[in-house]
Amino acid sequence: MIELEVYAVGLRESDNILKLGHQLEALPGIRYQVDSNHDIIYFEMDEPIVTLHQIRGAVERIGIEPRFVGEIPSDLEVGTRTQKLE
Repeated sequence: MIELEVYAVGLRESDNILKLGHQLEALPGIRYQVDSNHDIIYFEMDEPIVTLHQIRGAVERIGIEPRFVGEIPSDLEVGTRTQKLE
């Protein structure tokens, strides 16, 4: 299981949680929980099926800058799924 924590200042304002839910619907196989008191989003997934770029994009599309907390799982780092062509 892969877990990721994101600090998103402003998440609790207006209807940002609802907007976030709509953005995350497009990411298959990802589960999340929002701590609106602390502007934190907890993500978990069984396999590395999304990248940090996709998660960052979903949060940024609602007008919030995500800040990843703690160690970022290497399976989610951008570029780990591609290989350089020679």
